[in-house]
Amino acid sequence: RTTVVAPIVALDASESWLRAAPACVRWREALDSARALGGNDGIVFGDSVRAHRRLVAPVDRASKLRAVADRLAGGGRPVIVITDGEIDDADAMRDLSAMFERDHPGTQVRVALAGSQQLAAQLEQGASADVFASADERTMTTLEQRGWLAGAPTVFARNRLVVILPRTNPARLRGLRDLARGGIKLVLGADAVPVGHYARLVLQNLARDPAFGPDFAARALRNVVSEEDNVRGVVAKVQLGEADAGIVYRSDVSPALARFIQVLEIPDSANVLASYPVAPLRAARAASEAQAFIALLLSERGQQVLANRGFMPVAGIR
Repeated sequence: RTTVVAPIVALDASESWLRAAPACVRWREALDSARALGGNDGIVFGDSVRAHRRLVAPVDRASKLRAVADRLAGGGRPVIVITDGEIDDADAMRDLSAMFERDHPGTQVRVALAGSQQLAAQLEQGASADVFASADERTMTTLEQRGWLAGAPTVFARNRLVVILPRTNPARLRGLRDLARGGIKLVLGADAVPVGHYARLVLQNLARDPAFGPDFAARALRNVVSEEDNVRGVVAKVQLGEADAGIVYRSDVSPALARFIQVLEIPDSANVLASYPVAPLRAARAASEAQAFIALLLSERGQQVLANRGFMPVAGIR
């Protein structure tokens, strides 16, 4: 007997479009619960609207599975977008999804979120998806090499990094050189996730500047007290005062967050230009809609939405 994971499940991301992840169900928790059903067939599904809601329901036949999926999808064919990235603004995704649904009546967009390390396993386990958007080109290259893409990736947005401090700045940091000062509590993303990889490149770039010194990166990394699985973890630790500084994306510094933190700018000469590629997946069930969704991301309207949320557009905006 088989445990089936519904294609509309919402995944909790290690690097997420939903910065606070208010509207997702944890993939692995759901999968573990499904496996716990043992001899029963089962379906695990998440409500991508209600926060952290999980339901595991036994089903006996494929027809029941289809009926549940159709009911949750509202009768329309969903376009399922998987993202690994620190494509991290829920409002941007909601705006783009709503825009697409208005342009394509009867079609719904379901966003599934997964960390770059988890994506391959989830797709191999049968996660259904139509579009994949990534916060770095490493993950996209992996998918391309495994033959999972239906077309060449296209960059649809870019981003820069900044250093954030608690609003009260208890460590009295005055500049980037202070990141290597003894006793500073620095929090970064893990090297395996894009934001952590980019942060380490920034530290290495700064170390090439004589004003910082060749050992700057090594000294700063000795101050790392936590390596987070996602950019939200970095933001949270700094916002709560559990760290003196963290390196995140500029798009993470939303107006709501800006009230609680200070920002240290990273000069362009040392900064990293993060590129966000998107591509249709070979196993897409809504292939034409997937292409249309990608076209929206690249359109002037889509680029304006991303720019409004702190991303750097790749196409001209009037």
